Amino acid sequence: MNMNIRLREAYAVGAGSDWKAEWRKAFAKELKDNILRYWMTRSVDDRNGGFIGRIGDDRKPDYEAAKSLVLNTRILWTFSAAYRVFGDGRYLAVAERAYEYVTDKFADRKHGGFFWMVDARGNPADDRKQVYGQAFAIYALAEYYRAAGRKEALDKAIETHLLLERHGYDPVNRGYIEARARDWSETDRLALGGGDMNERKSMNTHLHVLEAYTNLYRAWPAEELNRKHKELIAVMLDHIVDPETAHFRLFFDDEWNNKSDLISYGHDIEGSWLLTEAAELSGDEALLQRTKRTAIRMAEATLAEGVDADGGLLNEADAQGRTDTNKDWWPQAEAVVGFYNAYQLTGEEKYLEASRRSWSFIERFMIDREDGEWFGSVDREGRPIGGGHGKVSAWKCPYHNGRACIEMMERLSAGQ
Repeated sequence: MNMNIRLREAYAVGAGSDWKAEWRKAFAKELKDNILRYWMTRSVDDRNGGFIGRIGDDRKPDYEAAKSLVLNTRILWTFSAAYRVFGDGRYLAVAERAYEYVTDKFADRKHGGFFWMVDARGNPADDRKQVYGQAFAIYALAEYYRAAGRKEALDKAIETHLLLERHGYDPVNRGYIEARARDWSETDRLALGGGDMNERKSMNTHLHVLEAYTNLYRAWPAEELNRKHKELIAVMLDHIVDPETAHFRLFFDDEWNNKSDLISYGHDIEGSWLLTEAAELSGDEALLQRTKRTAIRMAEATLAEGVDADGGLLNEADAQGRTDTNKDWWPQAEAVVGFYNAYQLTGEEKYLEASRRSWSFIERFMIDREDGEWFGSVDREGRPIGGGHGKVSAWKCPYHNGRACIEMMERLSAGQ
């Protein structure tokens, strides 16, 4: 009897905690035997150091590809978290490799912070201080400290946080500017990538500054950080979540005027649980209750509008309807956690079923059974789409799917 049948039967009869143990085993197996194994054996760059910048859909490594701060800090976070959970020294060795590369090649020793891109041999290729990238450095360094206990990693995370507050924070309107130049001066190159709007503020950057501050606060529970952390939760609730639709608004000017009607279902469901996690850590009961109400509305809207008949999560829509019906790897991972979080908050079976169906979709369509890891994207019929994310790239990393497995293992182990 396969895992999905066992889970369906367990849900149907309400079979105690057995289904949780079975499901937890499935996440642990996927994480250890597929995701982590792939990155340990396929992504290490033995020619240039660090990790390979790109492995395409043809499964061939490109040793000349540039290397992104996002990819390398996400590898650092994933293997640090894996070591913290499993205590396997092999995972610590990968985390240490990532830590040394990030602090050696991406760290700006003159102006502080981290470069956005380096070339294949580790020389600065794009020296902007993208706030999104600084956030992932904080997030990963804090996790590495939590796992390995290296004080210099925590010190670097704190230093980067203080740089963000000094140079990236908007003291008039609150929130954070998208990017600065290398020396932290103004720049008109703000967008994360070619598909993003070149606006002053974005949902995406604020969401990941939030998760970075959440993780930093676990390692360094300073009063001032807690104040900034709670302020950021409020900023997201006040300005970024649409009060009518419960979707994230995506792009803004300095004064929080909305510049886009695009809906990103993956960010909505991811944000619903990251906001909950942040508010739970804040110690502010009123803020927590407000955040929980918002998170439930976000999950409800995503379930009603973004989930396809096969359980997969569609990519995007706008005010006129769906604009991208492909299914990228990362929204599927976030849907498993986000819907389960909504189930924990409400006890409503529809969210448990949505989480289970998301995982079933992943098992059927997203996991690359031949090569390992997950496909970057599939179409609405579940067929892999080439020419996009590849298997490894500036954005294709082990963070979303690896984190989903770890998050679900911990939630299921806690008996929630």
